[in-house]
Amino acid sequence: MVMGTQQVIYLDHAATTAVDARVLAAMLPFWTERYGNASSLHRLGRDAAHALDEARRSVAQVLACKPGEIVFTGCGSESDNLAVRGVAMAQQARGRGRHIVASAVEHHAVGHTVQELVEHYDFEATFVGVDRTGRVNPDDVARALRSDTVLVSIMYANNEVGTIQPLAEIGRICRAREIPFHTDAVQAGGWLPLDVDALQVDLLSLGAHKFCGPKGVGALYLRQGTPLWPVQTGGGHEGGRRAGTENVPYIVGLATALRLAHEEREAENRRIAAMRDRLIAGVLACVSDTYLTGHPAERLPNSASFVIRGVEVEGILIGLDLEGICASSGSACNSASAKPSHVLTAMGLTSPDVYGHLRLTLGHENTDADVDRLLSALPGMVARLRAHAPMAAFKQ
Repeated sequence: MVMGTQQVIYLDHAATTAVDARVLAAMLPFWTERYGNASSLHRLGRDAAHALDEARRSVAQVLACKPGEIVFTGCGSESDNLAVRGVAMAQQARGRGRHIVASAVEHHAVGHTVQELVEHYDFEATFVGVDRTGRVNPDDVARALRSDTVLVSIMYANNEVGTIQPLAEIGRICRAREIPFHTDAVQAGGWLPLDVDALQVDLLSLGAHKFCGPKGVGALYLRQGTPLWPVQTGGGHEGGRRAGTENVPYIVGLATALRLAHEEREAENRRIAAMRDRLIAGVLACVSDTYLTGHPAERLPNSASFVIRGVEVEGILIGLDLEGICASSGSACNSASAKPSHVLTAMGLTSPDVYGHLRLTLGHENTDADVDRLLSALPGMVARLRAHAPMAAFKQ
């Protein structure tokens, strides 16, 4: 990618991705000649409704579920909100209880929603801890369950460190207790298998912009029979589960992007995982006093994250940006916050290490030359920062 006269290397694919040209081509007609409202009875409306049905079938095929179990939403965060709040409120109304179990490393779309239910709706919550790699122990989930537990929510893969959770093991525990099990699969959607029966989940959230689709559209898998109160009310859209005129162009974009990601997943994962491994080995070899965060093996194929001791990561990010390299530290949703990452804190990292966290996430356009350029730029940059702006003096 070229910006101005500088070739830019993008290593922040966990934050968002570029829209695939094939996805854009699929979307374009629905802003022009195929612009009908899917609820209208005339030919343009029927055409939009047909496109909506085709998109639902396409997503369902990837998830190995029924088309009617797919609910389209405005983004991944809305899918998380609808799953957590919708199931919790429906279960409460049925007299099933008020207790929710989630992990301590959930995205705020889940974590803050659970906290709101606790603070304003008299729910109780147990946040299960993780080990040093960011992984949940299924036995800890089992121990956290109570007779009044109405929902368990454990993310598929972490957005900050890339660690993949043992969903199927946790799902079997929940199924034995007949407790709905939700997973935030937003970060995993373009990289990992999404067969909902194999994963043993009852609800699964996706966001299109994480797998080369457009921003502003998401999907929620809702297993038939799982109780859910709609969070957004109005018309009877999405089977009465999410009111609002369907965003047909974006939904078509999501379905196209998800299909392409899963058709090409195995070959691309091999290629990108090889680059990721070379990136990890290179950073650890050429930058002293640095260690990998997240699970060494059970991690997303594109995700590499490190603690670089003795510097504050903002200096590294600014320096990399000046070199034409886009990177980040933890969640893009928290980039303006001075608070340490709740994910790293839950993993047992302490100050000053939590302030030296660098996240590098690869994508389909990256090449070995990009890795070479990062490995060439980073060591000298860290050395200069350690010499002129050491962090340990003020991050205690």
